[in-house]
Amino acid sequence: MRAFFLPVIAVVSTILLSGCMHTASPVAVIQPQSDLDAMAYGTPSATPVAATGQGGAIPALRNAYAAAPRAGYVPARSDAAYHLDAGDKLRVVVYGQEGLTNTYAIDASGSITMPLIGSVPARGRTTAGLAAEITAKLRNGYIREPSVAVEIEAYRPFFILGEVQAPGQYPYVPNMTVESAIAIAGGFSPRARRDVVTLTHTDASGAARYEVPLGTSLKPGDTVQVGERWF
Repeated sequence: MRAFFLPVIAVVSTILLSGCMHTASPVAVIQPQSDLDAMAYGTPSATPVAATGQGGAIPALRNAYAAAPRAGYVPARSDAAYHLDAGDKLRVVVYGQEGLTNTYAIDASGSITMPLIGSVPARGRTTAGLAAEITAKLRNGYIREPSVAVEIEAYRPFFILGEVQAPGQYPYVPNMTVESAIAIAGGFSPRARRDVVTLTHTDASGAARYEVPLGTSLKPGDTVQVGERWF
């Protein structure tokens, strides 16, 4: 019996020793995400997200900078409606009244003068506002149901001074820019500064001066001053 158990004990001992000496296989360990990674890429979601061609930190930053406004950009000034002033010429139509339908110029006092109703203030009004004022005056003892329309026949001029070939006063054309105004005045003189100009604009709040690029919109009555370059 002893001869039988000795080989069995030897085999079992060999198996146990081999198990203790076995080296464990490497195990992958997920490192915790650093604060810097969290700032750059955000906190990872528990739900996997499919990668797309627009993903990633670099495209996100590129899109953010593209959407940001440019520093120093000056938007073109635009009014919700054109406001009348001295120098504008208006075509006033009173339907059925040929004696009242005519072209009227806004005088230095900011008014037009019409038959029957006399002086009508126009400065600062829109064409619709002026038509309503004329209608109210005509209805007051002259015409029972007047129908009036007002449109601009010619805008007041703009002015351009300084380093251009032909400074002076010129008729305004809708959708003008500073660049087109300079072209109308014959272009720059040899000594002109060609990147920005000084634009003087007057509205209900008064006159204001702006240093603007050549693509800026121009309004009737504006004054453009083209400066001289120093070298």
